[in-house]
Amino acid sequence: MTSVEEPARPNGRIRDAVRTRAEILDVATQEFARAGYDGARVDEIAARTRTTKRMIYYYFGGKEQLFMAVLERSYGVIREAEQGLDVEHLDPVAAIRRLAELTLDHHEQHPDFIRLVSIENIHEAEHIAASEKLGKIGSPAVDVIRRILASGQESGLFTADVDAVDLHAMISSFCFFRVANRHTFGALFGRDLTAPDRREHYRTMLGDMVIAYLTAERATD
Repeated sequence: MTSVEEPARPNGRIRDAVRTRAEILDVATQEFARAGYDGARVDEIAARTRTTKRMIYYYFGGKEQLFMAVLERSYGVIREAEQGLDVEHLDPVAAIRRLAELTLDHHEQHPDFIRLVSIENIHEAEHIAASEKLGKIGSPAVDVIRRILASGQESGLFTADVDAVDLHAMISSFCFFRVANRHTFGALFGRDLTAPDRREHYRTMLGDMVIAYLTAERATD
């Protein structure tokens, strides 16, 4: 990557680097989510942030690095929420419900995150695979799930031998589908999965599905 020298600032005004980076990332998140990686234009992002393409390259290095930074920040937001989840004082059933609700709430409140993940899957996760930061973040939710599962199995509340990553996928799948497919689902079935008056219904439904899976009798060979 060719280094870009810091561009001269008009009228000698010193930009707040942290604020400028954050503003660029805010607009870049919206633009990549709207137009996709291939359709997004750095010129458009620069125009909307009242900065320059050269300034964006100075801070991030290029379009690919900017998209990677957008992904890193977006994943960082949900990982931070997962790290802040306090379920240690709850019984295993209430704890797993709380985790599922957190995921549902976050996905609903961050539709751009859903679009970005969909876009990155189209690109076969090439940017995530190249990101050292995302590789180290992992998922605090999986660690929380492991602890909840161990507690639930030890107490006899959970009868199923469930893998934490599988359960994480199960919870995420419902939450992701509800936002990502809301328009096609609504067109086909006449129901808005994100309608405010149905929100508690889906939160309860998700928890019920997860608990039913964890407490179901399993057939033995």
